Amino acid sequence: MNVTTNSGQGIGTPPPHEAYANAPDLRREMHQVLVLGAERDGRQARHRPPVDATAAERVWLLRRAALMDRMALDDDPGPVAAAAETAEQLVLHDRRHPDLVAGPHYPDAIMLAPSRRLYVRQEYAAWTAAGCPGI
Repeated sequence: MNVTTNSGQGIGTPPPHEAYANAPDLRREMHQVLVLGAERDGRQARHRPPVDATAAERVWLLRRAALMDRMALDDDPGPVAAAAETAEQLVLHDRRHPDLVAGPHYPDAIMLAPSRRLYVRQEYAAWTAAGCPGI
């Protein structure tokens, strides 16, 4: 079997078409991630206060990393670098808050990929399967 870094095969993470099956279209998701970032940074008033600030931070990191991963699927250098960076930020957050990990593999368990994009796909799929908690 030829295992590629974008497939998720061989380590039990969903491939992109499965992980992002229920994701909003890219334009809508980009807008929503920008709104979440503006609320997070205080540039925009929150529609409602988060129940848990740490969980709300993770939702923003997860959605931003998933958005960048989806944009990088064509392997363009700029989006690939951004996807790797945002995925690493999610991994760093989840190392500090392992109780928020939703998928079966913890951040450091997925070491086969040159970036943490497979972890992002696992977590996004698990997050949507759980009904998108924290938003």
